[in-house]
Amino acid sequence: MSYAALLRRPSVPHALGGALIGRLPTAMTALAMTLTLRAHDADFRFVGLATAVLAVAGAVGGPVLGRMVDRWGQTYVLLASAVLSSCGILLIALAPASRPAVLAGAVLAGAATPPLEPCLRALWPVLVGQENLQRAYSMDAAAQELVFIGGPLLVSATVALGPPEAAVVLSAVLCLGGALVMATSRPSRQWRGSPGTRDWLGPLRSRALVLLFLGLAGAGAAIGGLNIGAVAYAERHPLPGGAGTLLALSACGALVGAVVYGRGRWNAAPTAQAVLCGAGLTVTYLLVALMAPPAVMALVCLSTGFFLSPLLVVSFTLVDALAPEGTVTEAFAWLITLLTTGTALGSALAGLVQELSGPGPATASTGLCALLGVGFLLLCHRLPETAAQRTATASAAG
Repeated sequence: MSYAALLRRPSVPHALGGALIGRLPTAMTALAMTLTLRAHDADFRFVGLATAVLAVAGAVGGPVLGRMVDRWGQTYVLLASAVLSSCGILLIALAPASRPAVLAGAVLAGAATPPLEPCLRALWPVLVGQENLQRAYSMDAAAQELVFIGGPLLVSATVALGPPEAAVVLSAVLCLGGALVMATSRPSRQWRGSPGTRDWLGPLRSRALVLLFLGLAGAGAAIGGLNIGAVAYAERHPLPGGAGTLLALSACGALVGAVVYGRGRWNAAPTAQAVLCGAGLTVTYLLVALMAPPAVMALVCLSTGFFLSPLLVVSFTLVDALAPEGTVTEAFAWLITLLTTGTALGSALAGLVQELSGPGPATASTGLCALLGVGFLLLCHRLPETAAQRTATASAAG
């Protein structure tokens, strides 16, 4: 089924549109908050603290909200979390000169971020059927890249027309509006998690999922390293648009990778595909460490994104297949948490190595983290748990 045909299916535009609108703040809030705090004379140390608090709170709150969705459905959790998160964002806009208020707002905004990504991925089997999941997940991954391209552009346009606080307020409005649109879609209102056998570990009782998440954390470290490496590279090489150009090229590569992967038919097992995509991603991120001339560097950054989206798409497929019954939304939330945590740790590692040895070793260090992630993916591939899943999938296909 083509992407256009998927978009014509009942409720798909409603759910996907709401999720996209509501996910824009994930690419807006940190930037808008940074600009607002700097406009009120906050030093970079406090700005870094506030953005870290926002990220950590989101990483902790995501799985908790995912578990609530699995138990009580999507509607009330999405709406309640959107209200709370929007209030946290607005608190930052209303009191940017008060450090306690900013930190409290960052905690609330991050911890209560509506779990739109996990909810949408839990809905895809209902919206398009199991036979179209690969293409749906690819469309989802491509849409995610649009979020990270469009979000910063919205902030830039808003700041050009008014004070930076306006961009923070816009982020709160989009958070609430997107969640409202998605929560009112019929599939979201009707979705209920499977009863399953629940314990405090939730989806983490699956060894295969834990290894998959650790593999994605390694990939996230490489992404975080690129953020630092791109800035360091732009400071040393003349490049139109600076670091933003390199990061935008990586996002464009991810968009292309998602579309290409979604249109193909792949015979290898999903776990084997994850290993191959992780290996390709590792190679491209290690190439960044060469700090090549600008024209070559642009092509390398484009290639870094090309393997990322297929890795995410096949990971979505594995989460859907391997999550213990009744934990699928929480499992998708853990995927986001580990990827985000890896990105944050990769940025910290790259920043430290950058100060000690320069940009090449900095990006190489996080590329080696991605290589470690491939090792975890390989262990996931070899587990009896995933071997049994591959056999079941082959039997179903036959």
